[in-house]
Amino acid sequence: MGISGKLYSFLYLRGFKVWVSYRTQTILTVLGWVLPVFTYYFTGTALGNRLVSEVGVSNYTAFFTIGLAFQGYVSSVISTISQRLRNEQLYGTIEYYVISRTGTFGFLLYSALWGLTLNTINAVIILAIGFALNIHYNVNVLSAIVIIVLLILSTLGIGMIAGAVTMITKQGNPISFFFNTFTNLIGGTVFPVTVLPLFVRYISYGIPLTWALEGLREAFLNGTPITGVAQFIIILTIFDIVLLPLGIFSYNYAFKKAREKGTLAEY
Repeated sequence: MGISGKLYSFLYLRGFKVWVSYRTQTILTVLGWVLPVFTYYFTGTALGNRLVSEVGVSNYTAFFTIGLAFQGYVSSVISTISQRLRNEQLYGTIEYYVISRTGTFGFLLYSALWGLTLNTINAVIILAIGFALNIHYNVNVLSAIVIIVLLILSTLGIGMIAGAVTMITKQGNPISFFFNTFTNLIGGTVFPVTVLPLFVRYISYGIPLTWALEGLREAFLNGTPITGVAQFIIILTIFDIVLLPLGIFSYNYAFKKAREKGTLAEY
């Protein structure tokens, strides 16, 4: 099967077709994207611009819209990889991926593509709602694309580590849970990290999403050229250099250990 066939299988057959076949889940997923936008919009309206400006936010609607649109790239990719691995363990099909031409690494990459696709739909919907709420985008396309790519690469590294944990523990995944839940709280998604207690702020600086959102707000709202977001690009590149090799090593090590112990089919 060529690349086009694999894309068709993973994106359409195993991704989109399965997703839309559960209509209630699909509707709830879309509502889960849309409703927080209005929740934070009315929260910001109720608080008033004076209060949010005191924490350094001139336009709170624009601030949280960018945060919600791109936070999903982290949570959806990581959860998609972990959940797909877990499902294949339960279905008893993980061994077929090990011996197939696609291999375990190809399985991971193609699974991540569906997470990226799903969140791109999510991001477009949220940004469109933001536009309807009178956000005036001034996008520097090059800056935005570079930061998004760097964020995705670091997220893939974290996703591979989360997948390794799933492969070894066969249970809940604390890494996936942390990045799905706490990045909303401490990653600067809906409020600036400067309002956090100092020790929590240091934790947030250890998350690629925190830096990516800062850069994306500059790229989407102020049209900042790539030289103006260079500091964020450098920091995200450092995250990529560390997380990608660590993720590849963890993922391969977990599968190697599972094969040696004969626990691939266990769940």
